[in-house]
Amino acid sequence: MKRSMTLCLFVCLVCCAQTQAQDSTPPKQDPAWSAIRINPDTPGDLDMTMALARLDTALRRDLKIEAEQTAIGLLDMTTGRLAMLRADTLYYAASVPKITILLAYFQTHPQAAENLDDQTRHELGLMIKRSDNALAAKFSQSLGFQAIADVLTSPQYQLYDPLHGGGLWMGKHYAKGDIRNRDPLAGESHAATVRQLLRYYLMLEQGRLVSPQASKTMREIFQSPDIQHLNSKTVLALTGRDLQIIRKSGTWSDWYADSAVITGPDGRHYILAVLTHTPANPDHDPPRAIGNEYIVTLARRIDDWALAGFLGEAPLAVPASQPEHN
Repeated sequence: MKRSMTLCLFVCLVCCAQTQAQDSTPPKQDPAWSAIRINPDTPGDLDMTMALARLDTALRRDLKIEAEQTAIGLLDMTTGRLAMLRADTLYYAASVPKITILLAYFQTHPQAAENLDDQTRHELGLMIKRSDNALAAKFSQSLGFQAIADVLTSPQYQLYDPLHGGGLWMGKHYAKGDIRNRDPLAGESHAATVRQLLRYYLMLEQGRLVSPQASKTMREIFQSPDIQHLNSKTVLALTGRDLQIIRKSGTWSDWYADSAVITGPDGRHYILAVLTHTPANPDHDPPRAIGNEYIVTLARRIDDWALAGFLGEAPLAVPASQPEHN
């Protein structure tokens, strides 16, 4: 009897020790880029920023665009290196702030992260990938301007920061009436800065928008493989390259914008945000969509540069034309 009890005790101790050993196993480490942060005073990498500035200058010279007409943000997720030009200059951003409607929806419907019905998922996908104005208005009206503003200005995100140039703002229901909730700094109804666009996509990649599961579901909506991208700007620029692109673009009048996360099987993983205000050259007949030309050419050169790990100079090229799309 004693021998049996001793054996049982020995077995229990061994099992307990194995359980403790398993419990003490370190959890799987997050990717290195999980620690990257972009704050209002985060500086860019000097060499990378200077190379980006030279590329921007060359493209603007060819297209006759002034410096204040473009802003660029670039984050290499593999190294954390950051480059920004006119990082906190607020631009009218057309359809790009539809990404704030997506965030506000999940912030106010946290249960949707794991229990999103197929119809809503598809409609949110159309809002993002096809830039559907009617569906964007449907969701923004159900949320209300104040709820969206509260999310953007919350300490959790600070995606609109009036002390540092503003940022992402959604203050008009797309294609619905004239009611506006203009941003406090510039009075824009739909606005963005490249710094805040980089922060949005960085938090999305890191699983920090609402929750890891909500970020995962939001990213799936950006992907929506059953819905085609609008073939414009960054998507058009990178056609034929083996890349995964999630993005939101925008066009209205003379404002052209795009924002994207680009990932490749060779290790490329970067975020690109471009905002422009580029009136057509009145001497050119027919008028050229200069902002689109600028973004297409820039995106191609940025991706070529990514192949070199964003080291050295960004490749230059003659601007390429494209049709105008939203």
